[in-house]
Amino acid sequence: MMSHEEELRLLSRVDYCTSWREETARTLCTPSSHATRGNIDSNPIGERQMSTEIEINPAGATPIKPGTNTSFDSLKQIDAGVLSVGYAEAGPSDGPAVILLHGWPYDIHSFVDVAPLLASAGYRVIVPYLRGYGTTRFLSSETVRNAQQSVVPVDIIALMDVLDIETATIAGYDWGARTANIIAALWPERCKALVSVSGYLIGSRESNKMPLPPKAELEWWYQYYFATERGRAGYDKYRHDFAKLIWQIASPKWEFDDATFDRSAASFDNPDHVDIVIHNYRWRLGLAEGEPKYDNLEKRLAESPLITVPTITLEGDANGAPHPDASSYAKKFSGKYAHRIVKGGVGHNLPQEAPQAFAEAVVEVDGYSE
Repeated sequence: MMSHEEELRLLSRVDYCTSWREETARTLCTPSSHATRGNIDSNPIGERQMSTEIEINPAGATPIKPGTNTSFDSLKQIDAGVLSVGYAEAGPSDGPAVILLHGWPYDIHSFVDVAPLLASAGYRVIVPYLRGYGTTRFLSSETVRNAQQSVVPVDIIALMDVLDIETATIAGYDWGARTANIIAALWPERCKALVSVSGYLIGSRESNKMPLPPKAELEWWYQYYFATERGRAGYDKYRHDFAKLIWQIASPKWEFDDATFDRSAASFDNPDHVDIVIHNYRWRLGLAEGEPKYDNLEKRLAESPLITVPTITLEGDANGAPHPDASSYAKKFSGKYAHRIVKGGVGHNLPQEAPQAFAEAVVEVDGYSE
């Protein structure tokens, strides 16, 4: 288990050697021409907008259909930081690393079709269960069940360290996108490139104090529900029904079946799941405290730091979850940047609903840094 001194050293790490092994060759293919669910539409935003579209499948091949895969070939467990992290791994162990990060209330199955696409292109793909999900466990019962925004990125940095991953392309949505944003902003030497669904999601508790118009507040109903003890008890008792409702609201055109939902819902049986979810949303509203050792990170995040690494932001054309307009965050990405609208009734769980488009974005943004 990591000592307090080791954890503090991890928190202060900002100067890593950026040299890394030579990347393996991989297939980058022809411009995308398929008209299917998940078709990418370039959405120009500013001079840095890149309009090239690529696909992983060779020309003429049939794009992967969402739901083609239902499980991962390799599930592993490793101690990293304060956690024993459960994760899926795919692809060659010496390939360039890609880390895929899920959100709430979802799990690693959001990437069950993305991972084999990237693996077949030569990437080493790591898909961890975040704290409070799946097989990930705290190593000590004494560890605070903390889910403030800076703590999950620290978990991922610790995982990268024990897996000997110096730098990776990091991609995610929802909690995973926020985590990826934070790593890119605070540890850019560890993030080669970024794919972020719904753009720039680094938050500020101070800005969260400002009320929104009633219609916008309504979209955050669950956050206010979680602020009450009734909400905590309700989520604990009905966590599967609650999650299914969020899936339906956030992706109104995604016709997922019970088996698809149940594979992810099993992750919510984690003994720390409710504690983590409730703390996350209460912390955002200033109703729960974080840990002092993360104060310096939170101060830096409260300044809304620029993200300098190459980035592609994605948005589904049918995202029913609260999300910012792309024009509001484009200037937060100061490096090579592109924004994509993924069409075809694609909602909030973009990598599971449109795996081809998500995987193509990962490969494309990885090329930006070459």
